[in-house]
Amino acid sequence: MTETDVIIIGAGASGLMCAIEAGKRGRKTLVLDHANKAGKKILMSGGGRCNFTNYSIEPGNYISHNPHFCKSALSRYTQWDFLALIGLYQISFHERDHGQLFCDESAKDILDMLLAECDKAGVVVQLNTCIDTVERLDDQFHFKTGNGSFTGQSLVVATGGLSIPKMGATPLGYKIAEQFGIKVLPTCAALVPFTLQLEDKEKFSALSGIAVPCVVSNNRQSFSENVLFTHRGLSGPAILQISSYWLAGEEILINLLPQISLEAELKAKRQQKVKNKLKTILEGYLPKRLISVFLPEALLELSIQDVSDKQIRQVANQLNNWTIKPNGTEGYRTAEVTSGGVDCDAVSSKTMESKQVPGLYFVGEVLDVTGWLGGYNFQWAWSSAWCAGQYC
Repeated sequence: MTETDVIIIGAGASGLMCAIEAGKRGRKTLVLDHANKAGKKILMSGGGRCNFTNYSIEPGNYISHNPHFCKSALSRYTQWDFLALIGLYQISFHERDHGQLFCDESAKDILDMLLAECDKAGVVVQLNTCIDTVERLDDQFHFKTGNGSFTGQSLVVATGGLSIPKMGATPLGYKIAEQFGIKVLPTCAALVPFTLQLEDKEKFSALSGIAVPCVVSNNRQSFSENVLFTHRGLSGPAILQISSYWLAGEEILINLLPQISLEAELKAKRQQKVKNKLKTILEGYLPKRLISVFLPEALLELSIQDVSDKQIRQVANQLNNWTIKPNGTEGYRTAEVTSGGVDCDAVSSKTMESKQVPGLYFVGEVLDVTGWLGGYNFQWAWSSAWCAGQYC
């Protein structure tokens, strides 16, 4: 039986960050993970460059049944605090659209930094260790694993969500919460591509590989980013973002030409006595393949002078107000994150400790806090874990 102060389940972003902070306080800290390598999702994130935070972090960038829950942690350990940490390790980074921050070299720089900080804090990281049972006896948490038995005063659940199961995602964190009588809200894939109805899939599969700057919206939210056509459906940043706000059976509205009012533009061309075909004019704005899929060839071959007001309205409506009902999403297989999870109402927003089980903490994605695409979920991992690390 190995005795320790803090046992953290999960050697990902939130688990390692929490371990660092607990270790700094002199707490004897052990991180357990069933994987053969720490931080696998860190390494694959951002195309291998790790979108580790964002210059603009606000509570409004997060979805939760308790929208106020994330405020405390995000204000106490900010993006600037994490940037100060990577500055100590001289990790070079760059900004992309919308304040997103990526490593210049590799996501491995972030993981190496976290593991180096764990070493400095005396943290032990034990991999290839599957949890068989967890019990709470005499104010201690008792673990049985394939690699021995452990006891700890505090247990931190940092197991992530269900997204990308090939990276080792499991429902263990939710099961532990339920075992101790803590409510778990329904989970689903978020930041995930859409699949299309069979008829739409057949129609639009010819556009696979085309990306177009769009505004994608539903009744609750709107995002201005690229939409990518795939052989299965729709992806790209705008689609991933809106997927977190999408309900099954709901239509989404896509403006393929958000920079112009196409109806006014085409009428102006006609008034200017432009002789070009409608197809030629539209090809100035959108890829040829896309136009030919969205509009009939006979119409495209007309001179703009021969296109009626009614036809112009129909063309504009098709491209400025394309409405489509997704069949579903690609699910956890390709989802960036999991929405839902451990009910935030059951957890202290200051300490991340369960309100009903002393010594039990939840951090990161396992909680019902889902960030936007663009470094927000990593920042939640850093912030929530830092907070727990001050108390566990």
